[in-house]
Amino acid sequence: MIEIIKIKKDKIFSAIIVFLLLTGYCLVAGLSLIIPLLLLTYGFHLILFKRADSRRLLHLSLLLVLVVAGAFAMTQYSRFCPYFVPVASVAMLTMLLFNDLQLSFSMSFMASSLVALTVGVSLDYMLVMFIGGLVGAYAVRDARTRGAVLWAGLMVGAVQALGFFLAHPGWSKELFIDDMRPLLINGFLVAGFVLATLKLFEILFGELTSFSLLELSDSLNQPLLKRLAFEAPGTYHHSLVLSNLAGAAADAIGANALLTRVGAYYHDIGKLEKPEYFTENQMMADNKHDELEPSMSRLVILNHVKEGVETALKHKLSPRIIDFIQQHHGTSVIHYFYQKALEGEEAEAVHEENYRYPGPKPRSREVAIVLLADSVEGATRAMDEHTPTRIDEVVRKVVNNKFIDGQLDECNLTLREIEAICTTFSRVLSAMYHVRVKYPNPNKNGH
Repeated sequence: MIEIIKIKKDKIFSAIIVFLLLTGYCLVAGLSLIIPLLLLTYGFHLILFKRADSRRLLHLSLLLVLVVAGAFAMTQYSRFCPYFVPVASVAMLTMLLFNDLQLSFSMSFMASSLVALTVGVSLDYMLVMFIGGLVGAYAVRDARTRGAVLWAGLMVGAVQALGFFLAHPGWSKELFIDDMRPLLINGFLVAGFVLATLKLFEILFGELTSFSLLELSDSLNQPLLKRLAFEAPGTYHHSLVLSNLAGAAADAIGANALLTRVGAYYHDIGKLEKPEYFTENQMMADNKHDELEPSMSRLVILNHVKEGVETALKHKLSPRIIDFIQQHHGTSVIHYFYQKALEGEEAEAVHEENYRYPGPKPRSREVAIVLLADSVEGATRAMDEHTPTRIDEVVRKVVNNKFIDGQLDECNLTLREIEAICTTFSRVLSAMYHVRVKYPNPNKNGH
């Protein structure tokens, strides 16, 4: 009861709206009211145990409503065989869009149960479709090519046909033609439906699949990355290094490594507006901040986050990528200029909050990893001695300072995961700054 009281009203409202809409549809279509009741129960499960937000609840409900409505229309008005209904596509789309195996498992069960109730088929049909959905979800996990989706569809069809044969032992020509063949074809229909609608659901739900992330990481064809490489080469190189560092850490804790890498590519695009004011782009030029007061330098540095968000919106980047741009500093202090201001003549008028980034703090593990990697990479680059022991000391000091400063308060990183991140950072950075063997000078004979 206490948990229910804590739930936000918009989540409850969203669940009730979906319930009422589906109830109205079932009344008009003459379907069982157990269908909206099951959906409402599943919605409250997502709210209470998965802590799903209202948007995700609506998105998942929409997928279920579409497959139920499609199954009803196919079997009642078009007289299609119910075995052609692409039930497994719901689990596959859930896996591709939300990258959550547990959620895909639940959606596979819900979709197969609701469709079975809608078209009035037996329990064995429901179990076959449920298993097919699970196989499809596992097959597209971490899929990076569209060929993987086609292969998943082939596996779905084969497993469904095999499952039906095991449920009805005894080979016959009629069994193959009437039941197994449609289930085999169903696998190709599932793959086709997923490929045809995936981009639409990405746009509609505001999510990013591996396919879109790979497109965003193509520096040869993405305008922003091309600009970064030519106009701010130092920042571009920093972003590449950061993507490798953060991606390795994401892999170590089971986070979305591809999303982390791509977020790292774009996290500093706000520096495109004034690249010469950032150290990594100054090269042989003078430091622009030598001519500015710390308060003015503070504004230039702070603005790269705001300008990055504006640039991302202008180029219509996904909100998932914009999170990296907006949150990769959290509410951290710009230490260099804050200390410089404290050393000035008006130190008593300097307030720490004026030298903090506006935030918000990272709200996902992936963004938190990029925040930590950004700070760690800068700190190790400034070191004079790059031994593994010294690097590990600096890494743990920087991460601990961010933890104490509260920058990790709004993401769900555990202490065990933070330790794994530190270990990964130390290992990758030690490899980057490895000591090379000094070659002997050639003798007089040139040997």
